[in-house]
Amino acid sequence: MYVDNDPLVLAHARALLTSSPQGRTAYLDCDLLQPEQILSSPEVRTTLDLSQPVALTLIAVLHFVPDEADPLGVVRRLLEELPSGSYLALSQVTNDFDAEAIGQLAETYRDRGIAAQPRSRAEVARFVDGLELVEPGIVAAHRWRPDAAVDHGLLDEQVSVLAALARKP
Repeated sequence: MYVDNDPLVLAHARALLTSSPQGRTAYLDCDLLQPEQILSSPEVRTTLDLSQPVALTLIAVLHFVPDEADPLGVVRRLLEELPSGSYLALSQVTNDFDAEAIGQLAETYRDRGIAAQPRSRAEVARFVDGLELVEPGIVAAHRWRPDAAVDHGLLDEQVSVLAALARKP
């Protein structure tokens, strides 16, 4: 189940997302900030079996949701509908490693009319509060269980993205 409200993404989704005997896929043209509309949609209800654990993946999206839009409330509402054993995977641009550069990046986005909200590790931790963090916890994305293909000389400030995986008890 893929949810987005970008018309270009919708066009690609229609071309690429197809169901097969191994599983169903669907695209919902909806704003993440409308969790009730997402949860009640026929697409979600016919694609996902919410009696079984699922993964809610919020990869590279939360930093486009400013605090005043209540991203924490949105994530909590979506998790509320998921059964025990479900997972939340997220990534979030952070200003923890290079506050000046990330501040400038966020300002550039905002100057162009795009919301941008870097968050600290402590702020990201609020999204997984009450969940069971999977090791290694909330870390720079390139340090979350890296494989051999990762450049081990890569610095946290070069990435400036935090990643986490947590299980709903």
